[in-house]
Amino acid sequence: MDAYKYLFGPVPSRRYGRSLGVDLAVPKTCTLDCRFCQLGATPHATLTRVDTPPMDAILAELRRWLEQAGRKEEGEGVDFITASGSGEPTLHLRFGDLFRFVRAETPCRSLLLSNGSLFYLPEVRCDAALADVVKLSLHAWDQTSFERVARPHPALRFDAILDGYRAFRQSFTGRLDLEVFIIPGLNDREDQVRRIAELAHGFAPDAITLNTAVRPPADRAISACPPERLHALSALFGTAVRESGAEPPHASGELSEEALIALVGRHPMALGVLAATFGRSDDDLRAFIEPLARQGRLRLFESQGTLFAGGCGM
Repeated sequence: MDAYKYLFGPVPSRRYGRSLGVDLAVPKTCTLDCRFCQLGATPHATLTRVDTPPMDAILAELRRWLEQAGRKEEGEGVDFITASGSGEPTLHLRFGDLFRFVRAETPCRSLLLSNGSLFYLPEVRCDAALADVVKLSLHAWDQTSFERVARPHPALRFDAILDGYRAFRQSFTGRLDLEVFIIPGLNDREDQVRRIAELAHGFAPDAITLNTAVRPPADRAISACPPERLHALSALFGTAVRESGAEPPHASGELSEEALIALVGRHPMALGVLAATFGRSDDDLRAFIEPLARQGRLRLFESQGTLFAGGCGM
């Protein structure tokens, strides 16, 4: 993969196959400061929507990616082109233009990975509806629990966000997915999860994924929910639920320094998963990555007994 400023991957997603990430945020720009975020802490949560990075530059880079090796016809086996990256993508004023481009000029499907915090805005819901699949988040059951888990911008109101979810469900004709992040000691009691499940049923997502901390979180005191506990809690969500867990091995293209640095800078990954992603043995991957760490181009660190690679700014 050539060097790109706004594109990364394809990423082997636990839920969406091979996903080419499109970074619509300046690191790290978000409405929330979630304790479990893999990208680290949010310096200053914001609700200000801007055309930064420039959408014209993002789309030009995506065109270049498509033109490489005839990808415009085949999509290089990518399942989704995904709005995600270094922060909340709906903070970008023109995020809907990405989905218009994907629909008009690529063979791929489009995916929005959003924390959902701006769905109280009709204009955000309108542009989000251009995606083929939208993934929203729900990790709380009231304002107090929302503030404890997500540490939102002070102006955000949990009830208004939920009202936005319900309004979006009524008009959206694509697939609506929901992620529920379970954090031991914060939202993993059965009564707490039952309240989250009841709220989720109120806007009827097509699929619900229970997730937990499989990558290093912003708050290092956060631990992963044990698989057996996650399985027990999943029963509260009914037939739409899926359990998440370990990263899937999935070969994903040639290994280059630029591709690797772009990927882990936005998406910290365990070295074993990276080896499978690029079709290398663990030893080969480590021999390739350690010089980059010594040069300060990426960072190697351990979390819960597993060695990860991530960006230097994390």
